Amino acid sequence: MHKIAISVMVLAAFALPAAAAPICQDHPADQWMSTDAITKKVTDMGYVVKKLGTEDGCYEVKGTKDGKRVEAYFDPVSGELVLTK
Repeated sequence: MHKIAISVMVLAAFALPAAAAPICQDHPADQWMSTDAITKKVTDMGYVVKKLGTEDGCYEVKGTKDGKRVEAYFDPVSGELVLTK
């Protein structure tokens, strides 16, 4: 039983750093698209922006697309879609 508990703790320790990894690559702030530019880009992609912010090194858009709620993450330099929830 003791070996199982140790194994679980070791596996959990290795899983934590992966969960904390940023979604987007780290870019200097002066390379980021302006908020107006990213808003236009995602609007042109069909998103209705309700809230624009930053999270995990990305622009985070909360809004809708095709009538469905979405939380989407975009690379701050290229504006490419990285992840949707």
